[in-house]
Amino acid sequence: MVTTARRIASECLGTALLLATVVGSGIMAEALAGGNVAVALLGNTLATGAILVVLITMFGPVSGAHFNPAVTLVMLASAEISRKEAASYVMAQVAGALAGVWLAHLMFDLTVLQMSVKARTGSGQWIAEGVATFGLLLTILLTRRHRPESIPLSVGLYITAAYWFTASTSFANPAVTLARAFSDSFAGIRLADVPAFVVAQLVGASLALVLSRWLLADGSKAPD
Repeated sequence: MVTTARRIASECLGTALLLATVVGSGIMAEALAGGNVAVALLGNTLATGAILVVLITMFGPVSGAHFNPAVTLVMLASAEISRKEAASYVMAQVAGALAGVWLAHLMFDLTVLQMSVKARTGSGQWIAEGVATFGLLLTILLTRRHRPESIPLSVGLYITAAYWFTASTSFANPAVTLARAFSDSFAGIRLADVPAFVVAQLVGASLALVLSRWLLADGSKAPD
């Protein structure tokens, strides 16, 4: 039996490794791309999509591999996790995300404590974050009904695609968004821009929950 402490540790460690990858690969990609932003984004994208497949495969059997407060809140709304455990998950995710950012800074010999000055704001960015999170949650909620073993690959591929088809490069995660405000690197976001991103993400997640319930509703009732 997996204890609550192990589930929380899994969420913290998994989110830390995710952010170390997001931020670290962004730093590496920018350094090697020679000023070509498209190449840098491609390097950042591939690393993020790949690590998501690995982390969800590893930690899924332990904690469910949420690594994302939006996912945890949807599971809470679906009565699949208690309020106490959900709160613990979210705190672990935020703590892990910050630790992952700082670990990336240490690996690249950067100042550990820093704040991003990269502006990410405007209606296009907010809509993009709503769409990105909506798609992520819909991917999880629909895939797990009939092909739960495909969730790691499906999530990794979705995020890989969403990096490129959304204007915001698909943060799609409140913990990730907050943590990236503490990195003045390729993956950064100004702290002032974080609240609007988080609101958009929660709206997108809520819409995904509503739509998935309708799509997966039992249709066995005979038509009138």
